[in-house]
Amino acid sequence: MAHTKREIESKYGHLQKILRDMKSVLVAFSGGVDSTLVLKAALDALGPEKVLAVTAVSATTAQHERLAAEAMAACLGAEHLMVESNEMALPEFVRNPPDRCYICKKSRFNDLVKLADARGLAFVVDGENADDHKDYRPGSKATRELGVRSPLSEAGLTKAEIRQISRSLGLTTWDRPSYACLASRIPYESPLTKEKLQQVDAAEEVLRGLLPGVQLRVRHHGDLARIEVESGSIPHLVTAHVRKGILKSFKELGFHYVTVDLEGYSMGSLNRGLGLSD
Repeated sequence: MAHTKREIESKYGHLQKILRDMKSVLVAFSGGVDSTLVLKAALDALGPEKVLAVTAVSATTAQHERLAAEAMAACLGAEHLMVESNEMALPEFVRNPPDRCYICKKSRFNDLVKLADARGLAFVVDGENADDHKDYRPGSKATRELGVRSPLSEAGLTKAEIRQISRSLGLTTWDRPSYACLASRIPYESPLTKEKLQQVDAAEEVLRGLLPGVQLRVRHHGDLARIEVESGSIPHLVTAHVRKGILKSFKELGFHYVTVDLEGYSMGSLNRGLGLSD
């Protein structure tokens, strides 16, 4: 739904007021569409001296996301820290149960809350938006338990609105595909390993080179890779030249079989096995 310039300014003003009332914030920053708008709004509302951007990284973080976060924080003029998170050292997380996101975020955000306290910052904020409640997100329970705030959600901002506001502000992230933890590519109960995560990261990097700007995922099913892309991009994958390039690259990464999901990209598609809607 398109909004007028006045409506966009009003919604952005509401977001800024929420952040201004917090006095000072640590922004859990991925460099994606949502957290970039939160960081921009926080800097505008509070000034850079009251804002700290922190990116938690581990084997579950795609390399391109680390680079994007670093570049965007520098572009916005924010103080930015990269901190190592330790979820891969937690046996309960590595087992990859359906609540893995809860386990991960409980650990990660507990560390961020401690860092915020040490730096004298009043709140930790994340990039959860009003649309995120439509998917299965056990991590949200963990952040609420820790007192983490979600200003985009509090402002009632949907993903479409966030993109429109971001575009009006000149943020280059406005049309960036959505990010997600690499662990979300591994079916539940299949143990997480650095090797699997690296396979997925490298495979998706291959696809991004072929389909820049397209929303995509590579789901890891043992020796089979299941590619999800926006439905309009599926025909491009099966042209002879592209298909051969994908097969060669994916097999070099250790996959024996490569498939394309005819349903196309779907957020949280691995949640179907839990009997939940996408």
